[in-house]
Amino acid sequence: MADSNEMTINLVVLGRTQTGKSAAGNSLLGSSDFESHRSPSSVTTCCSLGRSCRISGIIRRNSCELALRIRVLDTPSYPHSALSKEQVRDTVSSALAHHFGEEGLHLALLVLRADLPLCPDESDHAIQFLQELLGPTWKDFTAVLLTHADKAKEAGFSEEAYLHSASSTLLSLLSSVQHKYIFLDNQKSIIKEERAIVLRKLLNFVRQNKYRVLLLKHSKE
Repeated sequence: MADSNEMTINLVVLGRTQTGKSAAGNSLLGSSDFESHRSPSSVTTCCSLGRSCRISGIIRRNSCELALRIRVLDTPSYPHSALSKEQVRDTVSSALAHHFGEEGLHLALLVLRADLPLCPDESDHAIQFLQELLGPTWKDFTAVLLTHADKAKEAGFSEEAYLHSASSTLLSLLSSVQHKYIFLDNQKSIIKEERAIVLRKLLNFVRQNKYRVLLLKHSKE
């Protein structure tokens, strides 16, 4: 908390190459802080922190409106086209400790594409990486961000129909994180009203977690 009239939420986005991870970070911030474009190789090679301006009209406490600030840590993908798993893990661990070491992390957002099936191997690798990065309580501090939801809609899937047809692998992952998931379009920019809906869902996850934060210390093995 910056002051009694303001709340800050600390987030990190994690995921595979070309899932829309950096674009999702930009959507949450309402900015273009992170480089995001299609490429035959992984675009993001280091961590960077983006900060939103004060956002009003999202949250109230004791009948008073609070200003909200979002801080998003963008990270290299895993697997990465140029970095090893250990390099990605150590880079992200160091950045988490540097940027969120005192205040803690509210949520890690595992970014998956809604328009592609989640295979067991991919899910296993993602879960193992989350466990190594966040520790044994990773499930409490992880939500799934399903990007490219606009493409799933174009294919005729509502959110309900999508989940009804989803693979058991994805459903199992969503169950493990207490069904904390959000669908996000990957159009060039989301309108203010859609962004507010996404931010309210994130705040609800944080509230359900009793505003706890995950404190992470970086230690070289």
